[in-house]
Amino acid sequence: MCWDFGVGWWGPIGGILSLLFLAGLIVLIVWGVRKLSEGGSTTTRSDSIEIAKERYAKGEVSKEEFEQIKKDLS
Repeated sequence: MCWDFGVGWWGPIGGILSLLFLAGLIVLIVWGVRKLSEGGSTTTRSDSIEIAKERYAKGEVSKEEFEQIKKDLS
């Protein structure tokens, strides 16, 4: 009996390409999930200063702490 399905010398290369394709697909899915879970978590410098201003206005931080935050962000 011959179990040759017509793959010939392509057999090993086809297997490697299949594994590479699956690995790439998994990496793409993981990357997409991470990007979606990040959402809008990145804040810009101006957003950070606005947050510090609000905290200073509410009395959550002292003037010295506020000045230090501004210095650290610049």
